[in-house]
Amino acid sequence: MKIELRKTLLSDAKRYFEILNHPDFHYFPAKPDSIKYEREFLKKLQQARKDGKEYSFAIIANKKNVGEAGIKIKDPPHVGNIGFFLDRRYWNKGITTKAVKLLEKFINDNLDIVRIEMCMAKENIASQKVAIKSGYIKEATMKKYLKINDKYHDCYLYAKILK
Repeated sequence: MKIELRKTLLSDAKRYFEILNHPDFHYFPAKPDSIKYEREFLKKLQQARKDGKEYSFAIIANKKNVGEAGIKIKDPPHVGNIGFFLDRRYWNKGITTKAVKLLEKFINDNLDIVRIEMCMAKENIASQKVAIKSGYIKEATMKKYLKINDKYHDCYLYAKILK
């Protein structure tokens, strides 16, 4: 399966709304309440890209948009936080791991990032597997760090040094 990344577009709003609001999608904190809201969020991401603070990409598998991956620049500015989500119909196919590798290439080629972090709910076994397969090391458990559907979840922090 051919995996590519492309810049997120406003036209991705409907697709992301569908993915994020599926009942099987449990561990991602964003649940847009409308396509209009998702479009507004994507506009903010486009501005964040222009400002050099965040870079989001559609995950394209065999020419179909199946999810999103991105990096948010933290403070200090040599640290970035990777996030991603994938349509449930494409889970367990290695797509997200390949997308993370492509995102790392973008980071190496375009940004002055030394450390990349991933944070996921302890219950999110799939994201932990992506982190491990991508060479990230678990560094910490962060208590009550992520709020999903009005419930606070403990999270694992994984990190990788790039340079």
